[in-house]
Amino acid sequence: MCRNIKTLHNFAPPATEEEIRASALQFVRKLSGFTRPSKINEIAFNRAVDQTARAARELLESLVTNMAPRDRDVEAAKARARSAHRFQSPDSGRPT
Repeated sequence: MCRNIKTLHNFAPPATEEEIRASALQFVRKLSGFTRPSKINEIAFNRAVDQTARAARELLESLVTNMAPRDRDVEAAKARARSAHRFQSPDSGRPT
């Protein structure tokens, strides 16, 4: 799975159209191997992004959960902390 595609389900506030479209674009880019399609493939590429975004929106609207929605700010802080821990230098935290 592409690392840039984020989980959009069960957040407060809910995913925006822009977030859904950005995930659809990343998915189509990954499938097609194109970051930016050629002119000849542009129509098919954009149609695939539109269809994927529509399917993603329908999926998100139909999913049901008993869990409380997650807070975007809290989840983002957790992700930053995981990233900082993962990418800290090997010498940090060692006594000299």
